[in-house]
Amino acid sequence: MNTFSQKPAEVQKKWVLIDAEGVVLGRLAAVVASRLRGKHKPTFTPHVDDGDNVIIINADKVKLTGRKYTDKKYYWHTGHPGGIKERTARQIIEGRFPERVVQKAVQRMLPEGPLARQQLRNLRVYAGSDHPHEAQSPEVLDVAAMNSKNKRVA
Repeated sequence: MNTFSQKPAEVQKKWVLIDAEGVVLGRLAAVVASRLRGKHKPTFTPHVDDGDNVIIINADKVKLTGRKYTDKKYYWHTGHPGGIKERTARQIIEGRFPERVVQKAVQRMLPEGPLARQQLRNLRVYAGSDHPHEAQSPEVLDVAAMNSKNKRVA
């Protein structure tokens, strides 16, 4: 009995479309990170990028539970002394690039390293409901219907 190890040439990628409207951010990011890594496939190999291409639409309508919408902070450093900056999740979602909240959540659920950066390139996030990937005919994945806790009603 031999352990199966998939080669990069044998990988078959699919396109998946996810509507993030009303879905809880952390639960969405966990499902998307698993899809990007390919852990849902029986051919999963930890050192090979065999995940799917994921398209997320309506990223500006994602929900955060508790007080995270106003209290969660995103930090970055300018590189200068004393150059730490912060923004709340509300400022980012109501700002110019609301899809960055979803991108960061997914990125932080992937392991660090070159393979994760390669897998993150298979993620496309759009704030609105339009996307330029109709030619790939993506299959729809309903994250809200997977579990009753995935969709935020209030």
